[in-house]
Amino acid sequence: MRGLADNTLEAYRSDLRHYSAWLSGQGSSLLLADSEQIRDYLALRYAQGKARSSGARLLSSLRRFYRYLLLGQRIAKDPCALIESPKLARKLPGTLSEAQVEALLAEPNEDDPLEIRDKAMLELLYATGLRVTELVSLDMSGISLRQGLVRVTGKGGKERLVPMGEVALEALERFFARGRAELLPQGQGEVVFPSRRGQQMTRQTFWHRIKLYALRAGIDCNISPHTLRHAFATHLLNHGADLRVVQLLLGHSSLSTTQIYTHVAKARLAALHSEHHPRG
Repeated sequence: MRGLADNTLEAYRSDLRHYSAWLSGQGSSLLLADSEQIRDYLALRYAQGKARSSGARLLSSLRRFYRYLLLGQRIAKDPCALIESPKLARKLPGTLSEAQVEALLAEPNEDDPLEIRDKAMLELLYATGLRVTELVSLDMSGISLRQGLVRVTGKGGKERLVPMGEVALEALERFFARGRAELLPQGQGEVVFPSRRGQQMTRQTFWHRIKLYALRAGIDCNISPHTLRHAFATHLLNHGADLRVVQLLLGHSSLSTTQIYTHVAKARLAALHSEHHPRG
């Protein structure tokens, strides 16, 4: 399963383990399973209240697994071949208004090395639309202060260059000058944003940091690790950015993935039309 993110691979492994355990209880196995057993297992999961997206992911993992077995001549036919994927409603990403983003970015205390770091991370996240995993795994070789660019290795090992903007660049320079050395007392390590222990931060830790600043800023909506990425894309489109440019900046392989943000931006366009058009 080359080209898949580590989190996706672990989810696929988990799906296969649970399915294999269920098959064992039925007196069967992964190599002997047929399409009826897959349908029965999917139906059982739906009856247990599992989301359709969970079923779609399970089917995706099974398709990849059985395609691999078929190519290796371990099975004679693919039991997933005639099973249709469940239709999923397109879920609009949660985002923040520009005023909420400003309030969030203003919260870190720039006298504290950890919060100087967090300020730089938040500014960079909003300025570039990086995935949180891409942000926390950045190393120094991926940052060019002189050119104002960040080099990112995204999903599938694809590399892209993203401009970081003046405000994020200033926050990053401030962190390098005043905060990073205190988190890396030996001056060693390539990770751009080290944890309190001088190691690479986890995405879960950064999520908790975001929630802390949201609480302090009085932002009561649900914030996810990707909220600032969604805000980045939505606000760019609201200010007239081309969809294909946003696609490149986000690192989406398909334009259809980026198009979901146009639904969020349309609300802003409708409001502008209503406010400014003479017959709005």
